[in-house]
Amino acid sequence: MFSAREIIAAFNAHMQQSGVRNSGWYVGVTSNIRGRLFGDHRVSEQNGYWIWRRAHNDTVARSAEAAYHRAGCQGSGGGGDHTAVYVYAYVVTPTTVE
Repeated sequence: MFSAREIIAAFNAHMQQSGVRNSGWYVGVTSNIRGRLFGDHRVSEQNGYWIWRRAHNDTVARSAEAAYHRAGCQGSGGGGDHTAVYVYAYVVTPTTVE
């Protein structure tokens, strides 16, 4: 489990490596990371550019998510419930579903 600062540091490093601007990333929170990322959003597990981390709790997860939305990433915030402790991000492509 990670703090908001640790999540942001890991995501920043990963996102910078991709060379994709913040506006090309979607960031969200969920309680079911695999189902949400690879099922609902249809991110390619093998070929997609994605990252996720488990936060200490849903408040920490939402804090990290909100930081990325303020920084220009896609996503709406406010989803999930108190079990939504996973923060995830992926590069939006023509085959992903936002």
